[in-house]
Amino acid sequence: MRNTEPGVRPDLEAVYLGERAGLLRLGFLLTGSLELAEDAVQTAFVAAAARWPAIGDPTAYLRRVVVNQAADTHRRRFRELHRTRMLDAITEIPEVDETWAELRRLPTNQRAVVVLRFYADLPLVTIAELLDRPAATVRSDLHRALDRLRRLLR
Repeated sequence: MRNTEPGVRPDLEAVYLGERAGLLRLGFLLTGSLELAEDAVQTAFVAAAARWPAIGDPTAYLRRVVVNQAADTHRRRFRELHRTRMLDAITEIPEVDETWAELRRLPTNQRAVVVLRFYADLPLVTIAELLDRPAATVRSDLHRALDRLRRLLR
């Protein structure tokens, strides 16, 4: 939710109402689970509430927290997967399953770049800021991810 009036700061409730659905979709695409996405979004808003006066761009802050929570989730899932060797079903829509299965095989940073670029329609410079990585690295990650997805989906 972006301010339309200069100098007017939206309150937390207005940002929540305006951004929650988009953040949930972002979280779902990054984690593959609505429950994990809801947890990430809730964590983002709890963290934002505690720092609300100090946050310059609420939307960017919330996206960053959701992306970080998704990365934490992937690290936990990776450890659990290697302990238990069990895979969870992501969705029951076959055409989404095939693409999602291949997207899940990408390294976490590449997956985040693809989702933020093509789902959230963010420019690479914004993605670089959001992920706190150099823009050149983000471009390389996107290029490598797309090459890999092309090969895997043939």
